[in-house]
Amino acid sequence: MIRGLLLFAAMFLLAIPHAGADSGKVYHVPLENEVERGLYEFLSRSFGEAKEAGADTIILEINTPGGFVDAAGRIAKLMDETELRTIAYINRDALSAGAFLALHADEIYMDPNGRIGAAQVIDQSGNAADDKANSAWLASMKAAAESSDQGRDPDYALAMANADMDFPEYRAGKGKLLTLSADEALEVNYSEGTVSSFDELLATAGLEGAEVVKMNETFSEKLARFITNPVVVPILLSIAGLGLVVELYSPGFGIPGSMGAGALLLFFYGHLVAGLAGYESLLLFLAGIGLLIAELFVPGGILGIIGAVAMVAGIIMAGADPAWMAISVVTALVITILGMVIMMKFFGKRLHLLNRLILRDATDTESGYVSNANRLELIGRTATTVTPLRPSGTAELDGEYLDVVSEGRFIGKDQNVKITKVEGSRIVVREASAE
Repeated sequence: MIRGLLLFAAMFLLAIPHAGADSGKVYHVPLENEVERGLYEFLSRSFGEAKEAGADTIILEINTPGGFVDAAGRIAKLMDETELRTIAYINRDALSAGAFLALHADEIYMDPNGRIGAAQVIDQSGNAADDKANSAWLASMKAAAESSDQGRDPDYALAMANADMDFPEYRAGKGKLLTLSADEALEVNYSEGTVSSFDELLATAGLEGAEVVKMNETFSEKLARFITNPVVVPILLSIAGLGLVVELYSPGFGIPGSMGAGALLLFFYGHLVAGLAGYESLLLFLAGIGLLIAELFVPGGILGIIGAVAMVAGIIMAGADPAWMAISVVTALVITILGMVIMMKFFGKRLHLLNRLILRDATDTESGYVSNANRLELIGRTATTVTPLRPSGTAELDGEYLDVVSEGRFIGKDQNVKITKVEGSRIVVREASAE
């Protein structure tokens, strides 16, 4: 009996967690720079690896000025769907889309110099978005605050995105967006604590002693994020256009052509790695190139036009925002056309490729070409009109009937006319009596 009680007590004590025991595995994931689709792919990989590794918590270390609404929406969905505990560690800015993402975490901790807010949605030009987009964004910010288990007041989230809200005590009177400091966020329950370091965060969040796995972007992911940046895309396309145009003005295939082709390869590589483009966009672009090449051998223009349209469509399909991609294509096209004008006007360059497509054989008399036999021996001879000349008609010379034209005057039938000029098949006469 006593042995049984002792055995039960030992098993009970072993089942009790000891202080300082392993707190599980924590994945430390940086959420930095602009929020865009390339970042989503990195975070998706990180969440997937954390789940497969049996992690308990994901800490998103946030330092971002904001980014794209569609990308933020996808990342927020990723955070909402995970079963893991998510912590937003704001070090040091969670602005715009960054604030939206922080609100989707289970808990928020901030660096003493951290900021959260200023989340008004803007368009590609940097101006306030239209009412439809703004209304949807306000609803998303409100829902993000309400979805938290921490009891956050959604009015503060709305004030971050709507300048009509009034919080003068936080420098956000009407006409200004709300941005909270670390102390202010803690005061209004938009933060669970202020920590000065990552280690302090672990201790405060009850994760001291946990195994921390630091996630880093691969070179491919970093390159993809850079290439898919909306500012970089039109630059890449412009380099591609200018490089290929300069190559057309030069014989052979050299540095400009290589730069142009390289820019196009980088463009599609980045968008494929970032998950923005599928292989169908690349295949469409390559099909367009094939049609342009076919145009060299089957002239007519139709294949060339279809090829150009296919190439543009392939580029636009590769982007996350077709409207912005169209603007980027137009920008690159304008720069390319300006480059062509400069090459022709200031450097006197000619398109060597087009020289192969244009027939330049001369068909003038200086080169010995005549469309019909010139009967110059008829000049000065006298013929007789067989029909009236009004001013053209028929005349007979030594039994041969000739199509003739008078110098302008009417000449009747059976009149003697003198041949004054022969131009190919055109024989000019005047009335013999008029001399």
